[in-house]
Amino acid sequence: MDPSADLTSHAPAGHDAHRDDQGHDHHELGWWRTYVFSTDHKVIGIQYLISGLIFLLFGFMLMMLMRWQLAYPGQALPVIGNMLNGLFGAGSMPDGRMTPDFYNSLGAMHGTIMIFLGVVPVAFAAFGNFVVPLQIGAPDMTFPKINMASFWVFAIGGVVMLASFFVPGGAAKSGWTAYTPLSVIADKGDAYHWFWNGQNLWLIGFIFLITSSLLGAVNFITTIIQLRAKGLTWMRLPFFVWTQLITAFLLLLAFPPLEAAAVMQLMDRMAATSFFMPTGLVVNGAPLNISGGGSSLLWQHLFWFLGHPEVYVLILPAMGIVAEILANNSRKPLWGYKSLVFAALVLGFLSFVVWAHHMWLTGMGTVVSAFFQTTTLIISIPSVIILSAFFISLWGGSIRFNTPMLFSTAFLPMFGIGGLTGIPLAFNSADLYLHDTYYVIAHFHYIVAPGTIFALFAGVYYWFPKATGRRMNEFWGRVHFWPSLICMNVIFLPMFLQGMLSMHRRWYDGGQGWTLSNERAWGLTGFEWNVPISIAAWVMGIAQIPFIINFFHSIWKGEKVNDNPWEATTLEWAAPSPPPHGNFAVTPVAYRGPYEYSLPGREQDFTMQNEPIRESDRRAYEAAAAAHH
Repeated sequence: MDPSADLTSHAPAGHDAHRDDQGHDHHELGWWRTYVFSTDHKVIGIQYLISGLIFLLFGFMLMMLMRWQLAYPGQALPVIGNMLNGLFGAGSMPDGRMTPDFYNSLGAMHGTIMIFLGVVPVAFAAFGNFVVPLQIGAPDMTFPKINMASFWVFAIGGVVMLASFFVPGGAAKSGWTAYTPLSVIADKGDAYHWFWNGQNLWLIGFIFLITSSLLGAVNFITTIIQLRAKGLTWMRLPFFVWTQLITAFLLLLAFPPLEAAAVMQLMDRMAATSFFMPTGLVVNGAPLNISGGGSSLLWQHLFWFLGHPEVYVLILPAMGIVAEILANNSRKPLWGYKSLVFAALVLGFLSFVVWAHHMWLTGMGTVVSAFFQTTTLIISIPSVIILSAFFISLWGGSIRFNTPMLFSTAFLPMFGIGGLTGIPLAFNSADLYLHDTYYVIAHFHYIVAPGTIFALFAGVYYWFPKATGRRMNEFWGRVHFWPSLICMNVIFLPMFLQGMLSMHRRWYDGGQGWTLSNERAWGLTGFEWNVPISIAAWVMGIAQIPFIINFFHSIWKGEKVNDNPWEATTLEWAAPSPPPHGNFAVTPVAYRGPYEYSLPGREQDFTMQNEPIRESDRRAYEAAAAAHH
């Protein structure tokens, strides 16, 4: 009797029943239910991907406007300056010149949009939704309707955030961290609507975005625990699935405190409460008439309790994507799979006990400082383990440098630079000098921009054939990659110099009037560096055009490929491309680990997880185990 047939018969009954029910319904669904209000995890994943990429582009455009002001402070923006004034309102760019308030709005909304409307939806929700059920052999997510709700709650939050640009006074101006008490007293007065103002809408939009992430996190955790294919034990899971599971737990545990904080800040603004408003505040020379007794530091604690795990919400899915692509294109198993899994688990745990290193300037005591310095240094260890395992995985491989691999290998040194430059910030003595300078901007962006976003591009190129049945063009992928890599470094590397010259990250005039900013580093003053940085940012914007054209052109005109064009081993490549409703023609069974590349005695250099164990495999495993011991 065929062992696969025997194993399949023991698959959870819910699997096939779910597929039959959903498949039957699917034939009766109209266009709106199929593509807009869909409960299919693949459609929802694509909805998140397209939405997230659009928000990333929009947030990037906000930054390109800021770069004009920093490079040429006070000068009129050519061609589009007056158009933007008409679009965003009279107080934004009169005569094409940016106002300080509008600059602050751009800064606050750039950070908010890029992280909460861009990277998190793409890294966690888009790739997680599309790939995870396929990689674990499931027909769908456990809660399809909650899955649909999570996207539409996210969409509402995005619309509210964008709408805030067009209310009286414009979007939120209190930074993407919305520190109190500034954020409680901001956007008030005769020029603002009592409810429809930028900061209120920022908080309301944020509440929707947090709710969306919580719905998604519950769904991911349940799906990965309950719907794994027969034989897919924990240590046979692809590393990408592990990173999504840990990320879901981070969101589930860290986001509720911030949601509560957002509600409390909204009450401080609307209902005259004082959760974050201390006694004795003086605003514009007059005492503020409030009940007082609140703590402004409480907001920082609640924000950064999410804000630091949030960094790993961005990084962990990126690491998972890179792991899949490195193994596939080096044609050998990931080195140290178990050490990678345990390092990711430790990373997730430690991310909850380092948040106050964002708060060295608040004057915490030496004992508390020592604790957070120690945990911050310790958390670098699992990151180094993961990065080292990735580098070692390349050693001796038959490397294929296709477009996904280019972005994945570029991720490694870029993330390394971001991590290493964070170590000085772990010490409160060094951070007192570097805090809120461009050094912090450079450190964070090396992790998130050439780090995480490069991994996201790699994932788009890698799984695009599974979603569409077509491959994106390799030539235009390279045209996208090389300028992006060069420009990323021209943008962010000089910011380390600017930061060490003490240039503040929120200076509206780019630092031109400050003495230290006029000292020279690498031939230019800190202020003068703004011009090449800005030019590189605009060139990088142009470099994304080939990606956009390649993406949409390839959906209809790309080269058609088979179900497994990369000759990969994990279960998603056993499904048709694109996968039908229910994903698999036959419920898959996992017989082996996720990265069985270059097994001895095989005609081809990849063995898929759903291929039964041969006698030659068994002998090879025993020989490897004996050599290991």
